[in-house]
Amino acid sequence: MKLALFDCDGTLVDSAGLIHETMRRTFEKFGKLEPRFEDTKAIVGLSLDIAIARMQGRPHVEQQDIEMTAHYKSLFTVVRQDLDFREPLFPGIREMIDAISGREDLLIGAVTGKSRRGLNLVMETHGFDQHFVVARTADDCPSKPHPAMVTECCDETGMNARDAIVIGDAVYDMQMAKAAGAKAIGVAWGYASVDELIANGADAIAYHPNEILRHFS
Repeated sequence: MKLALFDCDGTLVDSAGLIHETMRRTFEKFGKLEPRFEDTKAIVGLSLDIAIARMQGRPHVEQQDIEMTAHYKSLFTVVRQDLDFREPLFPGIREMIDAISGREDLLIGAVTGKSRRGLNLVMETHGFDQHFVVARTADDCPSKPHPAMVTECCDETGMNARDAIVIGDAVYDMQMAKAAGAKAIGVAWGYASVDELIANGADAIAYHPNEILRHFS
């Protein structure tokens, strides 16, 4: 029995444009310099308050970061509706999820820096809620790369971490998997480079979603 734990942003859905526009409006509201798109992509995967602090060069969250986080959350749905962002699936993701969802030897879960509400929206939009049996979000656990998201998903499903596989596009996903004692698969279509993923512990790299299937054989 295996537990496949998927990151969301940059792994299942291409949400960088939506995240960046919401971040841009948030920084503008607080009189901050507009972040570059590259800066936004670099923090995708972290919990929001930590991401906002990092984008301003601070390792720790301060009060204004908390205020900016609250503003970002209030804007997110508005920006999504304004610009008709739908956080589209990357090509091949639906077929891959469909192929593994019916297997009796495999459970599917999500480990994401999104809020629980944000993850639920993605799951409902793409009809994945019936396939994912467990999830941990930024509302439930410390930010990646802390291993809690993985270990709690394992505990809930009765799995051992050595039988869990984390699939993600960020260095934080790879670091989280290693910290938990799980296998890490980096995806090449997301927001970090292949070299960065390998340097941070990726056991394998998938260049297309269908390549993920062989790791569950």
